Amino acid sequence: MSADTADPVEDLFARGVTDGLPAVPPTAERVRAAVAASGRRGDELIGLVAPGNGRATVERVAVNAVMAGCRPEYLPVVLAAVEAICDPEFALVGVSGTTDAVTPLVIVNGPLRRALEVNCAASVFGAGFRANATIGRAVRLVWVNVGGARPGVISMSTFGQPGRYSYCIGEHEEASPWEPLSVEHGFAAGDSTVAVMAAEAPQVVVNAAGRTAHDILSTVARAGTVIASPDLAPLGDTLLVIGPEHAATIAADGWSKADVRQFVWEECRVSADGTRVPKFSEPARLHIVVAGGTAGRFSAWVPGWPFRGAPSRLVFRRVTSV
Repeated sequence: MSADTADPVEDLFARGVTDGLPAVPPTAERVRAAVAASGRRGDELIGLVAPGNGRATVERVAVNAVMAGCRPEYLPVVLAAVEAICDPEFALVGVSGTTDAVTPLVIVNGPLRRALEVNCAASVFGAGFRANATIGRAVRLVWVNVGGARPGVISMSTFGQPGRYSYCIGEHEEASPWEPLSVEHGFAAGDSTVAVMAAEAPQVVVNAAGRTAHDILSTVARAGTVIASPDLAPLGDTLLVIGPEHAATIAADGWSKADVRQFVWEECRVSADGTRVPKFSEPARLHIVVAGGTAGRFSAWVPGWPFRGAPSRLVFRRVTSV
């Protein structure tokens, strides 16, 4: 805190290290507690954060996690997410500079969801849940304060989006009839993981009348054709969030996640150069999770980076906790 500033919260605003909301002053005591909870050395390097290739050490990540309001036990999840966005497959340089409105979406799987009370159910994309709000916010603050992706300076998104404050969900594994996203990608059911995707805001799909997998997924596929533009294809990594009520109906018809993915990929087609072509480059680029409340016949598309040939991929990391 500067000598002429009496209020540490206002001091953080003056230094330009907040996201426009008040931040928790990162006192030495708070930062030490967060680092200790991670079980890692404070000077351990997690990664170089684009676009400025700032050094994200455990301690620097802890500083931003404290400012975001994280409890110390959240830090292992934040560290895993920061490591993931630093992976070249995520293409954070491009995500930082694009005029589009993508931002890292953090998806949490495994036992830590429950231990940390990460919301996976009703209002999964909404406010009111500390773990989701502060974990997502911490990743964003690291991206800005360590990586240098300041809005209007380096980050030139035309519109931005609310997820640039915080964007973190859990998969509602207990309400899912299928294996979790992490297990699909080779992790054990007992592993706690994060996945990060360059994502736009969710687009809700309503089908209250459909009582078959075909009815529901036909609606989902039609809604998917307008992501970014009905004339734009093929798109890369995109998330389909299926609400538990929809998932139960689809699974009751004997459909697996693979069946859902293949059907939606085949049905979701647009016109390009006079030919009907798939909206997405390949079925494998459609990632499916079950999340949200158990009341309501809704699903949602979470568009990825809607740029033809966008290099950003969904990236996973196992959460290491003490």
